[in-house]
Amino acid sequence: MPLEGTLRDGDLELVLKKTIARNPEKHHVPCYVFLMLAGSQKRVAGVLTFRIGDAASELYYPEHIGYRVRKQYRGQGFAERSLRLVGPFVRKHGYRELWISCRPENQASRISCERNGGILQETVPAPHTHEMYRQGYRSICRYMIEL
Repeated sequence: MPLEGTLRDGDLELVLKKTIARNPEKHHVPCYVFLMLAGSQKRVAGVLTFRIGDAASELYYPEHIGYRVRKQYRGQGFAERSLRLVGPFVRKHGYRELWISCRPENQASRISCERNGGILQETVPAPHTHEMYRQGYRSICRYMIEL
């Protein structure tokens, strides 16, 4: 689906960097990768990924949205604002709810979810066989945001 319009909020802009096709061998779904560009110089403050798939099955752990904010840009609300900015794009894909997961100890991510109306649905153990376990996740908070 083509991106229509600009995803901008003051000094923050989300710019579509690339799309990634489904990779069945790795159990990866198609996704859109956005850069978070900050300030008039448009410096890369972080990345937001929107994954296309069913949150109840194929996306149960990584969910629809993933984001990372560079250290020097943390604490400025870029993740929270990026979630808000990507919402209309997500709705155009037919989604009425958005699922996000994070580590229980990641207070910044939890706050970003909650400030966007996210409700903690459950905290589940990370399966030993899942990629997120190998990345250090032992439990996962699952948030749902109604769009």
